[in-house]
Amino acid sequence: MTVFEKAPAKLNLSLDILNKRQDGYHNVEMVMTTIDLYDRIELTSLEQDQVKVTLWSRYVPNDERNLAYQAAKAFKEKYKVKKGVHIKIDKNIPVSAGLGGGSADAAAVLRGLKKLWKIDISTAELATLGATISSDVPFCVYGRTAIAKGRGEIIEKLPSPPTCWVILAKPDIGVSTRTIFEQIKMEQLKHPNTNEVIQALYDQDFPKLCNHLGNALENVTMNMYPEVRWLKQKMMQNGIQGVLMSGSGPTIYGLVEQERKAKRIYNGMRGFCKEVFLVRSN
Repeated sequence: MTVFEKAPAKLNLSLDILNKRQDGYHNVEMVMTTIDLYDRIELTSLEQDQVKVTLWSRYVPNDERNLAYQAAKAFKEKYKVKKGVHIKIDKNIPVSAGLGGGSADAAAVLRGLKKLWKIDISTAELATLGATISSDVPFCVYGRTAIAKGRGEIIEKLPSPPTCWVILAKPDIGVSTRTIFEQIKMEQLKHPNTNEVIQALYDQDFPKLCNHLGNALENVTMNMYPEVRWLKQKMMQNGIQGVLMSGSGPTIYGLVEQERKAKRIYNGMRGFCKEVFLVRSN
């Protein structure tokens, strides 16, 4: 038996770092939404008790370092499944980009294995299991739009953003989230107004949302990688109202209401970097 799942990328509409915890992690507040850019996951049940991952990407491992592999292992252990699974991943989300590609794949594996092996569990229980893998997995299990708190494991659903086009531009570098978090100096962070972002979602107020997009990690990443700041400036020069770095970067995105304007800017940005995408918000 085979099950197919989409693994959509996520954007941070707001990302705030509240404080450092005693366990070494940080408490966060992140308003996130999924977009119409996704990996495709194919899960096939195996009689032999093993996890096998197949994908065609020189940047992503296919062993126990892969979050999708870890998700399958965690699921099998938690629910005492003695069968195996072959996971095929068709990668479309850029790697080490701040778009949650690995976490999205892991979440899709959890959702898919629930169907494949007919395990009667709630989405909340899947998200709790996902939190043991990576802090973005719980949100990716739910998808759509939500605020994530704590280490990312506390999820509250929110209205989706007003329908718009999303232009994504990723410079030719990969950014390690761990490295960025190691550079954080709490007193230097610029905190976004998360409440205003949430209110804009409830009001379906596109200009207000664009004006309050914020990411406390943006300056941390840009100080390490000046090309990220340069790319954001290029996108803003095109007249986009809402431009922000997603996650720990380096992807910069812009929100645009009009299709014609979005296509024009997309074509222009392709002159500055190889990985540029034009997608819809969910």
